Amino acid sequence: MPAIHRSAAAAVLAAGTLFAVTACGPDGPSGGGGTAAPPPSPGTTASASAAGGGTGVIGGITLPTGIPTSLLEGLPKSWDDLTRWKFEDWDNWASKHVFNNPIVKDFWNPDKMGDSKPADPAPPTAKPAADDGVTDPEPAVVKAVPVPRPYTKQPSGKVFFSAEGGRGNCSATVVQDPAHPGKSNLVWTAGHCVHPGKGGNYFKDLVFVPAYNNSGASSGGKKAPLAELAPLGTWWAKDVVTSPQWLVEGGGTGDAANQYDFAIMRVSNQNDSGKSLEETVGGAVPVWFDAPRDKVTATAVGYPLYKPFDGQELYKCEGGKPTRLSFDPKRPSMLTIGCNMTQGSSGGGWFAPMPDGKLALVSNTSIGTQDHTSLSGPYLETVAKQALDWIAKKK
Repeated sequence: MPAIHRSAAAAVLAAGTLFAVTACGPDGPSGGGGTAAPPPSPGTTASASAAGGGTGVIGGITLPTGIPTSLLEGLPKSWDDLTRWKFEDWDNWASKHVFNNPIVKDFWNPDKMGDSKPADPAPPTAKPAADDGVTDPEPAVVKAVPVPRPYTKQPSGKVFFSAEGGRGNCSATVVQDPAHPGKSNLVWTAGHCVHPGKGGNYFKDLVFVPAYNNSGASSGGKKAPLAELAPLGTWWAKDVVTSPQWLVEGGGTGDAANQYDFAIMRVSNQNDSGKSLEETVGGAVPVWFDAPRDKVTATAVGYPLYKPFDGQELYKCEGGKPTRLSFDPKRPSMLTIGCNMTQGSSGGGWFAPMPDGKLALVSNTSIGTQDHTSLSGPYLETVAKQALDWIAKKK
């Protein structure tokens, strides 16, 4: 994601041309919707540089150009090896990619949270694997419908952050913490909502606002006080984890890195009430890893802000059974549902009923079509489960 927005990549499918475009919402330095230049296109060379600017192939991993060697320390010999990582391996990787996000009291106010016009998509760069049985035709579009208020009955909210070039926002979900049942402080979102990808650093001033605009006070262009925008407080990220694939490969276009475009934040209330996020919100959803694709019926939720939306309302798309989208057949195919939600819905949770009837998170919005006809999110399996286990146990 170039600084604070995501751009596009072509995906030629049997059903037509799909432009992959993420759905973060940019906010320029003065709230005017400024955007940064797109990053350089991915490329490969024959070997990795020892002095800096890692490139080419290390072990079984093909790397984009321009990655500082320091960011590659702790990288597994191949992405397959990552599935065998233990807590200590994740801890070692995190020590090489430090997240520093000190609380700045009252930094986020209604003006800084204000949404602005999303950036236009950049030229396409990647095509999905359409001929090997891992990518399906694009599903029919589904019209997003408003989620009924009050939003305090939902586990959803907004993520805000500062980045080079301005400020941005995404959508996110309160998820259960396996190490702290009933007292979770964990939030699930997209990787590009916390980190720009290859060669970059974690975003700053990263916060989660549950039940954003719960009462509708800022709807219709109205100005509202912070208490109306953040009725359950502003929760600062203390720890963050995203996939090593996203950190090493991610960028401003939809490609194989988006097949691992997820992130988890541990947060704390800047005005500590003594209650966890889960207790404050009134619940959290479990994450359903390795959910059987033939049994999943997904509903995507988020705060889209590109017209006809304005970023102040929570919407959902009941997309039914997801189809598959893959840029690399060696990686789990992404889930795709029909949906007309736009930028701003990135990172928002995808929910599906488990066999016991309880709703669980099965993905998050990562990319979508330029014409806003469908959304795609990562399939959550071993790597995602390991990331959740690591941050849950992280002291």
